[in-house]
Amino acid sequence: MRLLVTGASGQVGGELVHALAAVGNVIAPSRAEMDLASAMSVRQFIRASRPDWIVSAGAYTAVDRAESEPELAYAINAEAPGVIGEEAKALGASVIHYSTDYVFNGAGTRPWVETDPTGPLGVYGASKLAGEQALLASGASAMIFRTSWVYGATGKNFLRTILKLARERSELRIVNDQHGAPTWSRDLARLAAHAIAQTGRSASPVTGVYHAAGGGETTWAGFADEAIRHLQRREPYAKLATVVGIPSSEYPTAAARPANSRLNCGKLAEVFGWRIPEWRESLGQVLYELFA
Repeated sequence: MRLLVTGASGQVGGELVHALAAVGNVIAPSRAEMDLASAMSVRQFIRASRPDWIVSAGAYTAVDRAESEPELAYAINAEAPGVIGEEAKALGASVIHYSTDYVFNGAGTRPWVETDPTGPLGVYGASKLAGEQALLASGASAMIFRTSWVYGATGKNFLRTILKLARERSELRIVNDQHGAPTWSRDLARLAAHAIAQTGRSASPVTGVYHAAGGGETTWAGFADEAIRHLQRREPYAKLATVVGIPSSEYPTAAARPANSRLNCGKLAEVFGWRIPEWRESLGQVLYELFA
């Protein structure tokens, strides 16, 4: 099978290139070859490469900057998935697309299920929700995996920032009233490989939205504390920062964050027989790689 991966230079995309190599021939265009902000560029590349699957990991993810760049955020997050869906349908190809917990308003404490009403708080979440809708409206055979708090051993992410700051500062003040599950980018790539291997050339029987996040839950402060605990075990004599939990009101941002990012991943387990590992287990593996 021919597998087209968008956003191959990103955290999830980079892992997909490796994970999908066991499933088929991976096509990983650069931004210059396939610009998600240009519908024409997207159409031309898909028509030229004629993939059997399009794994759509590319996205505009600058949550705060999206508030001042809504046109670009919508071009990449909303319009591109619709174009991908249209071209996939024309080719008879299937799509895996990654979305986000930011499509919800963060109310309550119950983990969100796929059928819950959406209500994004900012441009990023709204643009990602519009992308989901555009892809499904295209009529393409598509699976949408909503995830949360993505991190990995490479790229710019919360974990790598915390490990750096822990060595530089005595105290880290981190939000402790936003709840969710950190999700390793490699776990998301493995899920895609599993789903493609299980469904073959068509996602038609399983088209729809699925929640796919790390098991368990924590806060950003809890995530940081666990990472620093691992670092301290490796460097017992190092003087590392102490994590101090603070409310979101003490860390204002341009875009509001959902307080409840918990995702119920039961549908994923039921349909694909797949559960993403508990977040602490995956974190331990990532840190092992970083410290190796």
